[in-house]
Amino acid sequence: MKYRSIKGTKDILPGEVEAWQHVEGSVRRVMQRFNYHEIRTPVFETTALFSRSIGELTDIVTKEMYTFRDRSDESVTLKPEGTASVLRAYIQNNIGEQASLTKLYYIGPMFRQERPQAGRLRQFHQYGAEALGSQSPALDAEMMIITLEIYRALGITDTMLKVNSVGCQRCRPRYKDLLIDHLKKIASQLTPDSQSRIQNNPLRVLDSKDEGDQRRLRDVPLMKDFLCRECSEHFVEVLSLLDEGGIPHQIDGKLVRGLDYYTKTAFEITSSALGSQDALAGGGRYDLLVEELGGKPTPGVGFAAGIERLIMVLKKKELLPSAFRGPRLYIVSADKNARRWTFQRSMELRRHGIAVEIDYLERSVKAQMREANRMACELVLIVGERELSSGSGTIKNMTSGMESSVALSQLESLFT
Repeated sequence: MKYRSIKGTKDILPGEVEAWQHVEGSVRRVMQRFNYHEIRTPVFETTALFSRSIGELTDIVTKEMYTFRDRSDESVTLKPEGTASVLRAYIQNNIGEQASLTKLYYIGPMFRQERPQAGRLRQFHQYGAEALGSQSPALDAEMMIITLEIYRALGITDTMLKVNSVGCQRCRPRYKDLLIDHLKKIASQLTPDSQSRIQNNPLRVLDSKDEGDQRRLRDVPLMKDFLCRECSEHFVEVLSLLDEGGIPHQIDGKLVRGLDYYTKTAFEITSSALGSQDALAGGGRYDLLVEELGGKPTPGVGFAAGIERLIMVLKKKELLPSAFRGPRLYIVSADKNARRWTFQRSMELRRHGIAVEIDYLERSVKAQMREANRMACELVLIVGERELSSGSGTIKNMTSGMESSVALSQLESLFT
């Protein structure tokens, strides 16, 4: 074969794409209930947008972004995450001037040049939401509940919500100093990746997936124990709202997320169906990011979730809908004259919203019947010279095998 898909990318084929449509439909329905509006941003942006928002020392920026120079010699990057692009659009289009609170969601492809693994490709897909304009802890809780509600709508109920506070620009610097001092004492026992992060990005050490690192981090100081008054009160209120709403959750003091822009609330939703790489979704509050990107000071909170991993869970739990449903009607042409009539009549039925298929390969009646059966068509109508002369034909229900006579001019009535 001369051409193949690039490593880390995957074709989504007929028979698979219906699962994606199912997920996307559920996302849209839940978002609509919570009054979030869809936004679609370009798949590439200026590189500085991501290095500024995500953090120049994060793994995404230093190791994973697809960055290149275009013909204008401008550095551009394929979108590695959704929040920065949504906020750029929010600022550029003055969306905040239209309402005090803005609720947006997105569904689309993202790109990271990391080692491909189960549920994590170089072109992957996410859905997510951003709420801009309020510091209310209730909005943090709503964001977590939306995420859980999407999984509930899809039949996934055995998820775990982990919550933490990562502080703010007032209390985090002091904590970072304490953390660095502690990590330096055990640095020789940590993995090379964690050692490299101690000085420049110490919070990410807490997020290490290495079991040995986690054993050595058992006594590490945690941000939640060093919060300023404002962050502490905010965190307590978020937890109280979850408790009052009957939302099970677990406080995880080492949960920091992989992006630099979070302040106060951070959360993650996991599934035991995914093994060690168990994160389904994650998010948090980012009250300083809009201003950092050149907009007016605007608090915000959001989340993002991977579609590939979600579909993996749905498959394991056998929660995906049955395969693509075939056309409602297959009209079999018995001769040449019938083919012309069948073509025109099928177009009329389709304009009435009825899914119809016909034969384009001039096959025999028997072969057309086999094709209708393969497509799982609901009804089959055979039309030939005799049916055209009489104006009626016999229609067969492919599930029950029952046959009945129908006027060719009244086919629409079968589907009302």
